[in-house]
Amino acid sequence: MRFINLKPSRTTQLMLAVLPFALLVIAYGVGSVVRLAENPSDKLLPAFASLVDAINRMAFTADVRSGEYLFWADTLASLGRLGMALGIATAIALVFGMLVGMFPYIRALLAPFLAAISMVPPLALLPILFIALGLGETSKVTLIVIGIAPIMVRDLVLRVLDLPREQLIKAQTLGGSSWQIGIRVVLPQILPRLIDGLRLQLGSAWLFLIAAEAISADSGLGYRIFLVRRYLSMDVIFPYVAWITLLAVVANVALDLLRRRVFPWTELGKAT
Repeated sequence: MRFINLKPSRTTQLMLAVLPFALLVIAYGVGSVVRLAENPSDKLLPAFASLVDAINRMAFTADVRSGEYLFWADTLASLGRLGMALGIATAIALVFGMLVGMFPYIRALLAPFLAAISMVPPLALLPILFIALGLGETSKVTLIVIGIAPIMVRDLVLRVLDLPREQLIKAQTLGGSSWQIGIRVVLPQILPRLIDGLRLQLGSAWLFLIAAEAISADSGLGYRIFLVRRYLSMDVIFPYVAWITLLAVVANVALDLLRRRVFPWTELGKAT
């Protein structure tokens, strides 16, 4: 039997999925023990006990000055900015993806512009956004939108252009107007792609959020990481990075589950 046809059982799949994470934790633990044995004051790889203590201090002990639980306050601040930006970017992608994909005149007008905009490094625009929009929430949200919306639009345009031409011709033969074709034929078929596009942009969205918060913010996960780095507080930085990763993974799984539940037909014909 060829290796391409060998499929692991569910138990084996679970074990293989857990293995890299277990190896990472073991490697960290070994590295921490070795470094602390050589230098008990070493801060690069704090012991697991120090990580637990930092989590308890940040998440379950109220801050003396503000009275807030900083870990959760930072999480809410970051998720608020991220959620607003993702909502705006998704709406922009849906509207312009359909318009550019369906109408040749609009495609001729906007496709080259979108291609050029999607190549601009968003972080290079951050100083401009801070100058033009100020240091508040608007500039941070705008950075994320600029960073992911053009790519999502282009992806949806390609999906619209990939739709079978026969479907559009049949819809026109039955008397469908352009907007009816868009709502009844095009929209249902690009929504799954929109969800997948959003999933693929989650990592970039977090990157732009952390960068914006690091430069100008008074709360947020990125703000806290760059605030404590000056004290070499790796016991705080590591849990925050792990938490950001977990939030991104949960969002990715939730979006994938949403697509599967709402559009089950997208799973037909996929390799298992």
